[in-house]
Amino acid sequence: MTTTACESCGMPIESGPYCPHCVDEHGQLQDFEVRFERMVGWAERKGADRATAESQTREYMRTMPAWRDHPALTD
Repeated sequence: MTTTACESCGMPIESGPYCPHCVDEHGQLQDFEVRFERMVGWAERKGADRATAESQTREYMRTMPAWRDHPALTD
């Protein structure tokens, strides 16, 4: 079985570009703001404060194909 990585978050997946956590009920990629907040929340649950979680999430999302060119992540 071949696995690849979700283009939004990097989670291992078997097929398609995105994992179930990164799509809406229609299978479309979630809006940037929704995905960003959920990823920040995950970092906060791991112990990061809000500012650190936001910074780490932006840095990580810049490396992901789904988000690398998003205006919120360009300097």
